[in-house]
Amino acid sequence: MNYTIIDRNGKTYVAADSTSPLATEQDALDLVGACMGHDALRLLLGEGTLSDDFFKLRTGLAGSVLQKFVNYRIRAAAVIPDGQLIQGRAKEMIAEMKHGNDFQVFATVEEAEQWLLGF
Repeated sequence: MNYTIIDRNGKTYVAADSTSPLATEQDALDLVGACMGHDALRLLLGEGTLSDDFFKLRTGLAGSVLQKFVNYRIRAAAVIPDGQLIQGRAKEMIAEMKHGNDFQVFATVEEAEQWLLGF
C-alpha cells in the first residue's frame, strides 16, 4: 500500500493512496504497520482506496480490515463522496459504525481530517 504521512498541528496521520486500493488483509496489515511505525494511530482512506470487495460483505474483507484497525486502536476515516453508491448490508454496517469512534465515512477529505484530528 502506498501512503503519505501527514502532520497537522502536532497530530500525525497516515493517508492511504488510492493508486493501490485496499484489497486484502495484508494491505490492512501494511497500513497498520505504517501507522505504528510513524506513531500515528489515525488513518485516512482517501477516495477510491477501498476496493469493491470491501463493500461486498460476503467476502469478509470489511470485517477483517476493520477488526485489525480496532485491535491496533487505529481510528480510520474513509472518504466516499457519493455515499449512495454504498448499498445493502455494507450501508447497514457503515451506519452501525457511526455509533463508535473507530471508523467513519465522510464525503470530503476535509471532513474526514477534521474528525481524525479531533481526537
